[in-house]
Amino acid sequence: MLKRYTVAVAALMMAATHAMAAETVDFDANWTFAKGDIEGAETVKGANADWQKVNLPHDWAIAGPFDKNAAATGSGGWLPTGVAWYRKTFTLTPDQKGKRVFVEFDGVMERSGVWINGMHVGHRPNGYASFRYEITDHLKDGDNVIAVRADTSAQPASRWYAGGGVYRHVRLITSGDVHVDTWGSYVTTPAIEANRATVKIESAILNQSKPDRTAHLDITLKGPDGKVAGTFRGATMTLPAGRSVKLNAEGTLDNPKRWDIGQGNLYTAEIKVVADNGEVLDTDHQTFGVRQIEFRADSGFWINGKNVKLKGTAIHADGGAFGMAVPLSFYERRLKGLQALGVNAIRTAHHPFSPEFLDLCDRLGIVVMNEAFDMWTVAKSPKDYHLFFTDWSSLDARDFAKRDRNHASVVIWSIGNEIHDTPYPIVAKSILTRLQNIFHEEDPSRPVTMALFRPNTSGDYQNGLADLLDVVGQNYRENELTQASKDKPTRKIIGTENGKNRSNWLAVRDYKPYAGMFLWTGADYLGEADRAGWPFISNPSGLVDRTDVVKPIGWERASWWADRPVVKIGRRVTEVIDTSELPTMVGIAMPQPKGPGVLNDWTPDKADAHSEKVEIVANTPTVELFLNGKSLGKKPKNADDSAIKYDVPFTAGTISVVGYDAAGKVVAKDELKTAGAPVAVKLVSEQTAIAPTFDDIGYVRVEVVDKNGVRVPNAAQKLTVSVEGAGSLAAFDNGSPTDSTVFSSTTRNAWNGRALVMVRATQTTGKIKVTVSGEGIKPASVTLDAKK
Repeated sequence: MLKRYTVAVAALMMAATHAMAAETVDFDANWTFAKGDIEGAETVKGANADWQKVNLPHDWAIAGPFDKNAAATGSGGWLPTGVAWYRKTFTLTPDQKGKRVFVEFDGVMERSGVWINGMHVGHRPNGYASFRYEITDHLKDGDNVIAVRADTSAQPASRWYAGGGVYRHVRLITSGDVHVDTWGSYVTTPAIEANRATVKIESAILNQSKPDRTAHLDITLKGPDGKVAGTFRGATMTLPAGRSVKLNAEGTLDNPKRWDIGQGNLYTAEIKVVADNGEVLDTDHQTFGVRQIEFRADSGFWINGKNVKLKGTAIHADGGAFGMAVPLSFYERRLKGLQALGVNAIRTAHHPFSPEFLDLCDRLGIVVMNEAFDMWTVAKSPKDYHLFFTDWSSLDARDFAKRDRNHASVVIWSIGNEIHDTPYPIVAKSILTRLQNIFHEEDPSRPVTMALFRPNTSGDYQNGLADLLDVVGQNYRENELTQASKDKPTRKIIGTENGKNRSNWLAVRDYKPYAGMFLWTGADYLGEADRAGWPFISNPSGLVDRTDVVKPIGWERASWWADRPVVKIGRRVTEVIDTSELPTMVGIAMPQPKGPGVLNDWTPDKADAHSEKVEIVANTPTVELFLNGKSLGKKPKNADDSAIKYDVPFTAGTISVVGYDAAGKVVAKDELKTAGAPVAVKLVSEQTAIAPTFDDIGYVRVEVVDKNGVRVPNAAQKLTVSVEGAGSLAAFDNGSPTDSTVFSSTTRNAWNGRALVMVRATQTTGKIKVTVSGEGIKPASVTLDAKK
């Protein structure tokens, strides 16, 4: 697959022959959009002046409104569903004429249909699938019209918010008659030594010309620094007319830089398909990493010769206020924030994510469990993908594997989450084997797992189903998986979904064969709010909220997982409830304790004389607590990773903690101050300049503060934002799971004294002024620059 960042591959001249390198161009701009099933919308003249101009990616449903009677129910976040149409008029450039032309979609939600000049060219039920259609035979000189129908009217169809429309990127690809087939190039490093790595490239070449051709691969490898790191060529083979044939080439890299956790060292393979006469028939570019991965039954996960515990979180694909059309900067902000808490792995729950999300994980050095399906033939929602699974799952799985197999971050495939077919083992084993074989065929370099659902109830460990998997995965019930490992020590095991209690972590930490765990979840996400009920619009199960503010439970996790020194103060306001042995979906569907548990503030509701239970989460050997500068004593870190506790007579002012290393040196600090009455808005811009692109967003943090600039934790003032100059408001959020104000609104109440303004640049130069005012408090402004 040509990476979406490859805008245009220049034509090459070799031996005075004309090169036919493929060209990929962004196809996101200048579409029109209309809601409703419009008769004739697929035809050349199917639009009218009422259609709205949009650029892609576009999630029309996130505009709302939220409605407690929505057909999607709380599972879909109470947001709208239905049919929507997209149209784009385009003209072929002179360079595109006479070539093969393809349109490639990263995702259309859902049950999509695509038409070119009124001719239907394809249908795809799966809203998370990426797909490519050839449109050559339907094109004409002058204007051409592409129309896309996206249909989410069958509801409920998902257990979480899934969005609507053409919510991912689109590209137009042109090539010659001989070209790399869809996602046809596959790069592996089968042998890695201390100073050398073998690079093997396989590329499926489709010959759509009338005569047979002969060709070979010419490979140029470029290193992380962009310099040429190696060249080699493959054997010449015949390309029969009308068929796809795999060409191969193998070479070496000297002194390769390893891709590793936190080290996104990436290489690029330039793959040229070269005819006997020297003509370049096609050119492909693939990014890859040099790394060794292995799952072992006795010791878990290994990367580059190091035994590493995977400290992962599952996340859903939505970008909070952006819905499913997520700017890359939002994902980057979120992933870097999770990395700061010690997270080194992500599980894509529970479907394929966008290609650029995996590109980002590649660059950041984050390990990925890449998941394909949330259900097989047994429904979880009445109108979900189970209706299409039998007919479409093999194609969807194969495309998914081929699309993502070159990503260095992907270390394991998951073919299902809590699949309800497993109580019927004959059926389940057949499906498991079929899907696993597809992944093994397309990518023999990685293992396959799935998130087993109560395997002791359905007998998966006894009837052989679990042992069909390369790595046995189980959701929750860590002690059951440990016992399954002890019962059969050849089993490789991983926690595919886990609760956030300390008991869940210790079970994984202290059992060496456990490869790691994936918490439910890394971040709050839209939907899955049925059991909580209206007015909940999102699920508050994350280490961070929708705006990526770290919760106390996130700081607790950092004290267990982060490599850097961590100390954090909290006030315990409810008793601990251990949910480790509760049924699946821990922390989501089960009753929760009243109140938030722990608060990171020193502003209790009552100011009279009383005692506060202070808890410190820390990974330093020793901590010391201070109240208004007076030491309340030192305490050591608890061996069981539990919070360090103090009973503190409340006094207004500052409570602080320092963490000491083994030598007695201060290595970390934290403090909380008592807040007074709210008097002003405080703004902090995370960027100084932003460009007018889909992916570039300016994030401005909003706090309601007292006269000393201390955030007022219970402040809930109505806030109003204005954006002036060379930008516009992209979204306004506060992270509250019960605030159903649409994200495009310029007004929103503060929640916990906070909010987040997200802005886009509309020009390449100029100032963007962001002002936030609040009821009865002083407003504040910040200015960003628009840039090219």
